[in-house]
Amino acid sequence: MERLVPLKETLTVEFKSDRKPVSDDMVIDSVVAFANTEGGDLYLGVEDDGSITGIHHTHRDITKLAAFIANKTIPPQSVRVELIEEEFPVIKIQVAKSRSIVASSSGKTQRRQIKMDGTPENVPMYPYEYSTRLSDLSLLDYSATPVPNADYSDLDPVQREHLRNILRNYNGEKTLLELDDEDLDKALRLVVSTGNRLIPTFTGILLIGRQDKLREYIPTAEAAYIAYTGTQISSNQTFYLPLLSALEKIFEFIDARNTEKEMQAGLFRITIPDFDRRAIREAIINAFVHRDYTRLGRVLVQLDDDGITITNPGGFIEGVTVENILTVEPHGRNPALADALKRIGMAERSGRGVDRIFEGSLIYGRPLPDYSETSSTAVRLFIPRGAPDEEFISLISEEQQRRGSLMPFNSLLILNELKQYRRMTVHEISDHTHIPEAKVRAAVERLTEAGVLEASGNNKGRTYVLSAKVYRDKTAYVRQTDIDAVRYPELVLKLAATKGKITRKDVITLLHVSPSQAYRILQKLEKSGELSREGTTRNAAYRKA
Repeated sequence: MERLVPLKETLTVEFKSDRKPVSDDMVIDSVVAFANTEGGDLYLGVEDDGSITGIHHTHRDITKLAAFIANKTIPPQSVRVELIEEEFPVIKIQVAKSRSIVASSSGKTQRRQIKMDGTPENVPMYPYEYSTRLSDLSLLDYSATPVPNADYSDLDPVQREHLRNILRNYNGEKTLLELDDEDLDKALRLVVSTGNRLIPTFTGILLIGRQDKLREYIPTAEAAYIAYTGTQISSNQTFYLPLLSALEKIFEFIDARNTEKEMQAGLFRITIPDFDRRAIREAIINAFVHRDYTRLGRVLVQLDDDGITITNPGGFIEGVTVENILTVEPHGRNPALADALKRIGMAERSGRGVDRIFEGSLIYGRPLPDYSETSSTAVRLFIPRGAPDEEFISLISEEQQRRGSLMPFNSLLILNELKQYRRMTVHEISDHTHIPEAKVRAAVERLTEAGVLEASGNNKGRTYVLSAKVYRDKTAYVRQTDIDAVRYPELVLKLAATKGKITRKDVITLLHVSPSQAYRILQKLEKSGELSREGTTRNAAYRKA
């Protein structure tokens, strides 16, 4: 019989021995810790090592357990309780992740964490952690709250003028320039009115606060830039600056090392930088906007031979994962800060800055940005260097010229997947990109009509490949369209039509057959009149008749 109880404890699994009756307080503490973290399952009657010893006879009646837990938690926590019949009976208590902070009726709050040795534990949840938790759940905008003890004079007029210059130069909302200083600060939520006073918000201090006040009120607002040449550090800068100045300083550092080259695409010359400037700017702005300012740490930008790594304190907020980051509805940890940067023109106004980050790699056919090292305490984005794919760049450029506009982001993602996997169905593309199948189907059919993709088959079996114009090496193009011995003649004819003239070596490369097999295939097609031969047998070339 298959075991229904997990083998070991994790962040979402906890075991409690019940040989001596487990206390009510221990059960409530565990439920509270699960509710304040990611939810999970509490198993009564299982030892820490995973061995099943069963529940105490006093706990066999589970009918009142759920009501007891609801009465002992604030707000009342709903759980699901079931009795599992293993070698000994076990009680399973399923706890959902709470959308608020949960405490025991005695006022005790706890959360779960993973220890250094990889095992889980329940630890106290202190009041200073509440804002982080609520921010993660999108229930609190820390950046919009007034700064305790701050005064309106803590905002720097020089930095405010800097903000106005950014408004002028970055195509922000021009109507903001018509406002006087106080109205501008109110419009951007840099201040809040309290009685007859204007109190700076955390957004206000972050953007235009005096430097000494920034360090005093928000000691976590630290930034760093480190550049490597090989294994040697060539630049190491750490600074506390108002956010607008910090961003421009980091942009200057990166621009100085962002070399460019050019390529010809038809009648146009295309400039190809090491890193797409708009993508890097958006990635760095995102790090400052979405970081957790209640958590110690700094925004760190590292540039080395492999690429750029951008790290910010605070993991993804509720609902965002590495898998769905490109498709989840945009929402942030600090909405007031994000809104201010959008309105002055520095951040992506659609809220889809992550699309811009990925687009910067997609349009050059480079490896995609990677969030896989993100943890619960820090977001880490790696944007790799990579040789540009000039054939892919030409394809994108030609299609955008034909359209007279930029290609949709979903289309770029789809082309990138087909570039890697050669042939895919709508279902496979959707599974890889997390784009709904209906949107994938609409996009691939548009790309097929435009001649960017080629399709074969019908209904669910319909597959798509990149068209011939992506490939300078026409052999590679024909090879991607499936090789089946029954189709060898068809594929050889297709190669001859695409390339113009083929040799025995081309057929060997295309079909992965022996020289004698290649010769027999060509000879058969020549005898049937479908190919015509030029030259001697040894050096013969074949054209489609």
